[in-house]
Amino acid sequence: MSKERIQKILAQNGYSSRRKVESLIKEGRVFINDTPAKLGDKISEEDKVYIDGKVINISERISSELLMYNKPVGEECSHATSKRNIFENLPKPKSGKWISIGRLDINTCGLLLITNDGKLANDIIHPSNEIEREYIARVRGKPSDSNLKKLMLGITIDKEKVFFTDLVKGKETTSHTWFAMVIMSGKNRSVRKLWDSIGHEVSRLKRVRLGKLFLPKDLKEGKFKRISPHEISG
Repeated sequence: MSKERIQKILAQNGYSSRRKVESLIKEGRVFINDTPAKLGDKISEEDKVYIDGKVINISERISSELLMYNKPVGEECSHATSKRNIFENLPKPKSGKWISIGRLDINTCGLLLITNDGKLANDIIHPSNEIEREYIARVRGKPSDSNLKKLMLGITIDKEKVFFTDLVKGKETTSHTWFAMVIMSGKNRSVRKLWDSIGHEVSRLKRVRLGKLFLPKDLKEGKFKRISPHEISG
């Protein structure tokens, strides 16, 4: 195996994203053999790599896998949690480690992509791809038309303007209103923050589409199916 940058190898083997690996290196939590890793260091299979003292298995090539998962409410998208997590319902990957491509918060259900290939994860979720994310939400109350227009104009979250590119009102009850919406932003809790900005809390949220990939009606919560990357972008 030729030597490659440590960020690239660890990402390919499913150990988080390159950006996260870079942060771990800067924090002094990554070692190559007996030496603290530095940004730009290159490694091969002959090297021993440790993160937080735990040895990491690396290989030149990984068997890239991509899963579509129907996430239930109550599951976390992280390995580092004492609560139920999405990985408990998955088989062991052929190589590397499962990572979620983007995340859904614990109270959000629906379509989630999972892979063992960090490079594939980055390629799919990169902002330059402008992937549409479609949700169905039940919000408390009956938002006014003027407030709905604000959601289309957008608000600033973490120095980035976030807005819905499409917003369709559905069923109304005495206490709630259903909406279908499309958003480009993958920032954490963007949908909930948009509704919060006009004073309407989201009581139920489900992601039903990523790019051209829809959540199948026959894929039950807590279940997964294997897919190909081209199914997302077409």
